[in-house]
Amino acid sequence: METLNLRLTPSTKRRIARLAKTRGLTVSDVARDLLERALTVEEFRALRARTVPQASAAGVVTDDDVFRAIS
Repeated sequence: METLNLRLTPSTKRRIARLAKTRGLTVSDVARDLLERALTVEEFRALRARTVPQASAAGVVTDDDVFRAIS
């Protein structure tokens, strides 16, 4: 693993520390997990932004349309 130094507001640092204590994890473990989750969400949003126009053009607009297409 590599090290990344971040400057956090005191409030953010307290929130992470409180979450770490609640979960029984280290602050580093919680911060790493939160960053991974945020990156996954951002990657999903980017993928969705690229695919929605193509799906809409193909008539795939609703969840039901998706399920029909893959079933």
